[in-house]
Amino acid sequence: MAVQTVPTKGNLMNTKKSLTLARVGYDLLDRKRNILIREMMTLIDHANAIQQEIDNAYDEAYLALQRANITNGFCDDIARAIPVEDGLKLDFRSVMGVEIPVLTLDDSDERIRLHYGTEMANSAVDNVYIRFTKVKELTVELAEIENSVYRLADAIKKTQKRANALKNIMIPRFEETVKFITDALDEKDREEFSRLKVIKRKKLRESAERQ
Repeated sequence: MAVQTVPTKGNLMNTKKSLTLARVGYDLLDRKRNILIREMMTLIDHANAIQQEIDNAYDEAYLALQRANITNGFCDDIARAIPVEDGLKLDFRSVMGVEIPVLTLDDSDERIRLHYGTEMANSAVDNVYIRFTKVKELTVELAEIENSVYRLADAIKKTQKRANALKNIMIPRFEETVKFITDALDEKDREEFSRLKVIKRKKLRESAERQ
């Protein structure tokens, strides 16, 4: 692509500054991308572990529910006594400027106390409550991790795109412009040097003729 910049020393200085900034920007974006990738891979490993744990928790919870239904009768009335979960809190933490969600469950006494009378249930029902509470906690943790991975993957994609633009477009363009201006100024200096030599020889010849 033909360079359209006027070959002056001012433009050369400005282009060199832009080239330096572009290289620094690329290095920063490359570091950011690597940090985000490491964070995402850590979360993916954690998600895999949580997924296995949550699968086991669901199996144990439904098995406990079957036992409770057998020993206590169907637990529909008891289940309706359990309030809808509204203690989920959302916060954020920043990883290289990327907002990552942090989910927490309210741990107040009101949330963790039993919401049904002991005369209506036996220990099997209590076990069901404990098992499904564990399922809920793991589900919240998994939701936090999966959303974080999605956000990080999107940020990595955008960072990679910007880094590629600097590496493959902007930096080569600035390098080409610097070379063009440098070559043009060097050629101008050579022409000026040759012109001065011609003038000097002419003056020496004229001086010799006057003598």
